[in-house]
Amino acid sequence: QVQLVESGGGLVQPGGSLTLSCAASGSIASFNVMGWHRQAPGKQRELVANMFSTGVRNYADFVKGRFSISRDNAKNTIYLQMNSLTPEDSAVYYCNYRPFVRPVDYWGQGTQVTVST
Repeated sequence: QVQLVESGGGLVQPGGSLTLSCAASGSIASFNVMGWHRQAPGKQRELVANMFSTGVRNYADFVKGRFSISRDNAKNTIYLQMNSLTPEDSAVYYCNYRPFVRPVDYWGQGTQVTVST
């Protein structure tokens, strides 16, 4: 029903910036939440940030002040602007979509972010 495709990952130096994008296609519910989760090797997948269709944003404490999430509903695309990146931010970043009428999670394939010297 819904396909999510991430892009924008890559290698960046500590202190650098990177912007991820996620394009959604299919049947998108009007009331939903989309967000970004990340998973590093040997660790659990964790919420980075999400944004409700109402415009409300949520951020994990460890990215507040550094990351910014935004949505372009006309293009069914969500973005994550990442600044002041550290090696601890290295992970596979996954796009997530959850409609409220049917609370089932949809996931993208993931995009690798590596922060290294």
